[in-house]
Amino acid sequence: QLVESGGGPVQAGGSLRLSCAASGYTYNRNCMAWFRQAPGKEREGVAAIVTGGGNTYYAGSVDGRFTISQDNAKNTVYLQMNSLKPEDTAMYYCAGRTDGNCGVWYLTTTSAFQYWGQGTQVTVS
Repeated sequence: QLVESGGGPVQAGGSLRLSCAASGYTYNRNCMAWFRQAPGKEREGVAAIVTGGGNTYYAGSVDGRFTISQDNAKNTVYLQMNSLKPEDTAMYYCAGRTDGNCGVWYLTTTSAFQYWGQGTQVTVS
């Protein structure tokens, strides 16, 4: 189970940190990622990380404003989002794979992830 938290309303230029807590899921050495979906648009990958290993991957759309990180002791992955823009408004989802295969390509393919959270809404105005 993946449970997201940390979303909410924020003004343009502000910051938010999203959290994804994993339970009942083999956390170590797996690829976990953040996706987002705006109304009327397809779900797109934002960032990914190999848990326990630390390698990180980002979609070009985040322009260095987002940082994915992890706390292995808490089985939690974070997405720090800075300099938020109205176009960042979306439902943000946490996703997990059952292995450590990870990379930018996986951010283009939702079917590559076997586990999904319910999402947390981010609204930038």
